[in-house]
Amino acid sequence: MKILVTGGAGFIGSHVADAYINFGHQVVIMDNLSTGRLSNVNPAAKFHELDIRDHARVDQVFRQEKFAIVNHHAAQMDVRRSVEDPVYDASVNVLGFLNLLECCVKTGVTRFVFASSGGAIYGEQDCFPADEVHPTRPISPYGVSKLAAEKYLFCYKVVHHLDSVSLRYGNIYGPRQNPEGEAGVVAIFACKMLGGNQPIINGDGRQTRDYVYVGDIASANVLALNHDGSDVFNVGTGVETDVNQLFYLVKDSTNSKCEAQHGPSRKGEQLRSALSHEKITKTLGWKPTVPLREGLTATIEYFKSASAHGS
Repeated sequence: MKILVTGGAGFIGSHVADAYINFGHQVVIMDNLSTGRLSNVNPAAKFHELDIRDHARVDQVFRQEKFAIVNHHAAQMDVRRSVEDPVYDASVNVLGFLNLLECCVKTGVTRFVFASSGGAIYGEQDCFPADEVHPTRPISPYGVSKLAAEKYLFCYKVVHHLDSVSLRYGNIYGPRQNPEGEAGVVAIFACKMLGGNQPIINGDGRQTRDYVYVGDIASANVLALNHDGSDVFNVGTGVETDVNQLFYLVKDSTNSKCEAQHGPSRKGEQLRSALSHEKITKTLGWKPTVPLREGLTATIEYFKSASAHGS
């Protein structure tokens, strides 16, 4: 099948594109390289450098390529930036998203796989781990935009019969993650410590996240291709790890001598997050396979290699 992967030069999208290619699919990547890198683009993929908000050019690519499936990872993904500039966040995550949906309808795309957010959509949780029927109470514009996109997908299913799978991710980490300000505490800690610099823990460090290795995320995106109809799935481990614990795990893996230092807490960030994977396990057969320590080792080795090669 011919699949469009938006954001396919980015951290998560590039791993998804690789997985699709490995399964024999024809992949086209659309990315504006605002945070993605050409070095992440699989040489077997066709690449279009453009912004998903550029209606004329996006429409042209859809008509030219005639995609069967769209996998949407292009996004404004920084929670802090969404708080500081919610209009920009919505321009990418809502209007850019709608631009893609309209192109799907016009050109006969049959399935849409959407990278959503478990933590940001649920907000402060009532129970741990949260399942897919947990109330959605986002406390950041980023979370609001992801929830809005899911609602639009429901609408487009009813009105236009466009099937979709929304994957509500936990906190993803792994090779290729951007340590320069995107949501990615593992990459930030690892690169700081490997460089002999001091990372700062936001707030008291007791905030928890559900850390999921990017290879497991790619596997979920492969399984989503074969799901009949439309649905929403959490993609998480169900395990909470707080930032203080993470700091010492990364410190141990990098043999760093730095000690924990704390800075101010950040607006729009929830205190605790963990996602149940029971539904996706039963329905698609997915489950997390990479334990946190193992994933951290692979991630740190990647950053060591990247540093050695000057990238």
